[in-house]
Amino acid sequence: MPKIVECIPNFSEARRPEVVDQIVAAVESVAEVSLLDRSSDNDHNRTVLTFAGHPQPVAEAAFRAIKAAGELINMDEQEGAHPRIGATDVVPFVPISDVTMDECIALAHELGRRVGTELQIPVFFYENAATRPERVNLAKVRKGQYEGLKAEVGTPEQRIPDEGPENVPTAGATVIGARDPLVAFNVYLTTDDVSIAQKIGKAVRHSSGGFAFVKGMGLLVDGRAQVSMNLTNFHKTPVARVVEFIRREAERYGVGIHHSELVGLIPQEALVDAAVWYIQLDQFEKDQILETRLFAAQEKADFLDEVAAGKPTPGGGSAAAYSAAMGAGLVAMVARLSIGKKKYAEVEDEMNAVLVEAEELRAKLTNAVDEDAASFTAIMQAFKLPKGTEEEKSARSAAIQDATLYASEVPLATAKGAVRVMELALEVAKVGNANAITDGASGAAMARAALTSAGYNVRINITSLKDTAQANTLLAELKAFEAKANEIDVALRQVLEERGGLTF
Repeated sequence: MPKIVECIPNFSEARRPEVVDQIVAAVESVAEVSLLDRSSDNDHNRTVLTFAGHPQPVAEAAFRAIKAAGELINMDEQEGAHPRIGATDVVPFVPISDVTMDECIALAHELGRRVGTELQIPVFFYENAATRPERVNLAKVRKGQYEGLKAEVGTPEQRIPDEGPENVPTAGATVIGARDPLVAFNVYLTTDDVSIAQKIGKAVRHSSGGFAFVKGMGLLVDGRAQVSMNLTNFHKTPVARVVEFIRREAERYGVGIHHSELVGLIPQEALVDAAVWYIQLDQFEKDQILETRLFAAQEKADFLDEVAAGKPTPGGGSAAAYSAAMGAGLVAMVARLSIGKKKYAEVEDEMNAVLVEAEELRAKLTNAVDEDAASFTAIMQAFKLPKGTEEEKSARSAAIQDATLYASEVPLATAKGAVRVMELALEVAKVGNANAITDGASGAAMARAALTSAGYNVRINITSLKDTAQANTLLAELKAFEAKANEIDVALRQVLEERGGLTF
């Protein structure tokens, strides 16, 4: 899978669409970035943009947006209901696909240094990117808002920016960080009494003894009391649970919920979890969703079309990774068919462990599909390097060798993952649901095919390595995987004969 990071910057402007348009244009000026959402609230005087793409282009789009906002928004004149300390108030990076939280932290720090140095805007790091404990919580960083920060910046130690000057320009300051997906969620009450919303906001937020992973406050928006919230971990504090709590609290004051709204985007999983809770579905699996099945089928069709397209990539290495991922999926299926069954209660812990590892392998091997294609592209790019001088020839040769080594290591990693899938397949065949024993065996067969295919790619690529010792080491690792696979094949056939009644 490609590297994808999401960025959700908040800007202290909504009432001047022409200004927001210019900030949006700054984001869209980076071709490799996709703008996913634009949400403006006039009462809050705040606009939230959501865009995503490869990490570096996303960081560049964020920088251009911060620059545009700083030039267009004067915080001495800005006002609105939402807390803020700058024209670009907060810029979080969120890992989406094949990107770690550590990478997002590094991205936040890199952007912060650039904003502080080039734009001379003070920067504070928050959440996972925070450099000091008291800055993890955004509310603490934003305490006193723009006016308070302008009066205090640089005076107490807590107000010294992480990057940039110790004075506050009319652009204010910017808070940059890295976090998990967040749900910005507002609930409107059937009253204009803002004090009720404020009481509920206090009751629901974690800092006042409410739910963990919830930040909340009460506001008056469009003549209606609103409980405005950020749910920072919808897995541990589900949306449905928060809504029902607000409903009960509102009833204490003789009011109810009028409607709710999202600010920006919400992960599909959060909505599915809410639907499952309200409908009270038992033993629900996410692949029971029609669209999930359809999209999965389309992805398979797209991949097969790409393989058959007559292009160098995706090739045998990518197909090997795909085959191993399917094997891991079959192992996971057998584990799930064993969990919760009275007949297999004694091995439930074992099957749960298998399930976790099988799903981890499936994700890694799925990522390897694109990684193998990328390794071939790297070799081609290395061959295109200039070779007019001896220095250029030397650099080109080194780049080719580095790329070739990488192109050998990627299928070797696939081979390693395939063997582990075979081991897990043998385990579910031995003790898992006997009705699915051949599904486990099929998973092993898919993984074995992946090992063979990946092995071909390792062998062809190491022939181009000048370092023979390095090549021999890689080959020895591959042969060890193949020997292990042979042992598993023998053991699996025996299990199929004895437990499954199959004949060969």
